[in-house]
Amino acid sequence: MKNFILLFAIAFSTVMFGSPINSAIPDDAAAGKKKVEVGSSESDAEIFLNGKLIGKGSTVITVPKDDCVTVIAKKIGFLTERIEFCNKKGMTKPPKTYFIEMKRDDAYDASIQTDIANVDIEMVVNTMDKDQAWKLMNQIVLSYIDVIEMTDKDTGYLRTAWSLKTFMQNTIRTRIIIKETSTNPLVFKIKLVSEASGLPLTSVKSDELYKEWDRVLRSYSDVIGEFQARLK
Repeated sequence: MKNFILLFAIAFSTVMFGSPINSAIPDDAAAGKKKVEVGSSESDAEIFLNGKLIGKGSTVITVPKDDCVTVIAKKIGFLTERIEFCNKKGMTKPPKTYFIEMKRDDAYDASIQTDIANVDIEMVVNTMDKDQAWKLMNQIVLSYIDVIEMTDKDTGYLRTAWSLKTFMQNTIRTRIIIKETSTNPLVFKIKLVSEASGLPLTSVKSDELYKEWDRVLRSYSDVIGEFQARLK
C-alpha cells in the first residue's frame, strides 16, 4: 500500500510539475546547443554571427547542435578576424569563452585617407611652355613610378603602369594619368588612381577584383602636391 502511494505521488508530481530531472536542464543544453562568450581586444569592434551584426566588443553566441557558425570581428584600422565554431560529433567542441586579439591593418597604417584620389586635379600652366611642362611632368612621374605604360606628347597623354603592393589582407595598385585638356591656356588634368582588392596577393591584371580606394599609400601622398608646387 505504501509503495502504491509513493508511486502515485511521483506520477502526480511528474504530471503537474514535469520531470524533476529535465526541469533542471537549461533549454539550450536540453536542445544540445552550446553557448560561447566571445570577447575582443577592441571594445568597439563589430562582431558578426553568420553575417549578421550581433554586438560590439563582446557578446554571447549560440552554436546549434550538429551545426557550425562563423564569427567575424571587424574594426577600421584592424585586420578582420574570422573564427568558426562547430557543434558536431567528431569535431572540437566550442569553448565556453573565446578572446579575439585584434591586429593592426598594415595596409591602413601604410596609407592616408584623402579626397584627391581617383579624381581629376586641374593644373593651369602659366610660367612655361608645353615642352618644358611635359619634361617636368615626366620627371615628377618617374620619381614615384618608374614605368610609363603609354605616353603621347602631341596629344598630351601619359599613363603609368600599375604599381602593386600587397599586404596581409589587401592588395593596392596605384597609377598616375595625365591628360592635356587645353592648349591656350595650357591646362592638364592629373589623376592619382588608387584601388584596393580587399585580398592579399591579387594579380595586378585582375581588374574585376579591384575597387576605388579612398586612401592613398603614403609613398604617393605627395604626388599631387608636388605637381601643384612645381607646375605653374
